[in-house]
Amino acid sequence: MAAQGAAHAHQTHNHRACIEDALATARELCAARGVQLTPIREKVLQIVWRSHKPVGAYDVLDELSRSHKSARPPTVYRALDFLMGEGLIHKIESLNAYLGCVEAGAPHSGQFLICRHCGATEEIVDRKLETALEAAAKRTQFAAERKVVEISGLCARCAG
Repeated sequence: MAAQGAAHAHQTHNHRACIEDALATARELCAARGVQLTPIREKVLQIVWRSHKPVGAYDVLDELSRSHKSARPPTVYRALDFLMGEGLIHKIESLNAYLGCVEAGAPHSGQFLICRHCGATEEIVDRKLETALEAAAKRTQFAAERKVVEISGLCARCAG
């Protein structure tokens, strides 16, 4: 289970391949589910994946409007909603921004380490943490609909 931030930290990380893998996965998942990954949705996904830092909706709009002059906020929000609904991106609530999902297609909750200095964000997938959250909710008879854990601090590069 590769983590975005960890992959980004390695000098040999091929970000272009990273983006192409994400797009290929999205195309396969959408085709298998019978949903349309329109050119606009694909472009928005590509923009979200352009770095390993969460990107805001208006940053997506700025980038999208370079190639799609008629792009407006509703266009971007509809595309982001679609991509989230298909499990291809996550919303980082504390930043009101979006990040590509490293485990697209696999059911999991969002767990993120967010560097408060450089903004690098790493998605982690810890099944024990996920199980502990489910058990805690069950003990209190709470019907959890969405589980997101966001931990802010300093990445290894900024802390060192």
